[in-house]
Amino acid sequence: MGDEGWRLSDAWIFVSLVIAGGAGRHRRAASTRRPEGVRLADVLSTADHLRRAIPARQEVELAVRRLSGAGLISVTDGWFQLTPAGENLWRTRPHGGLAAAVETMRGVLSRRHVPGDDDWVLGEEDHARAVQEYSARLIPTPRRSPEGGPR
Repeated sequence: MGDEGWRLSDAWIFVSLVIAGGAGRHRRAASTRRPEGVRLADVLSTADHLRRAIPARQEVELAVRRLSGAGLISVTDGWFQLTPAGENLWRTRPHGGLAAAVETMRGVLSRRHVPGDDDWVLGEEDHARAVQEYSARLIPTPRRSPEGGPR
């Protein structure tokens, strides 16, 4: 798997995890973020924001296998986190706008790391559940008048 090189979807998932986890915020220390990481629905939400698409199950699974195998991210009990190596990679990348972050990160990955091969598996049901959780966030809640009734 390592000789295939990094794919755009690998960088997309990596940047989505960075932003969803708060590591992308300017000078935000790792100690100020949730130590357990972020859930898949959060990664999918950020991925959709970045590229106006929800990554397919296979894209997520392959990217996580490659990123985790390269020691850049970890997944424990459904929580996604950057490793110290992943954090360092993000912090030392060339800076540009958010629109170019995925392309920039793909180049950085290609120059600095070889894709790994972890055995992590994302089940169809787990992906569907995360997509459903994210989609439910998009449904606006009905507005209520100050008296408590619907408007």
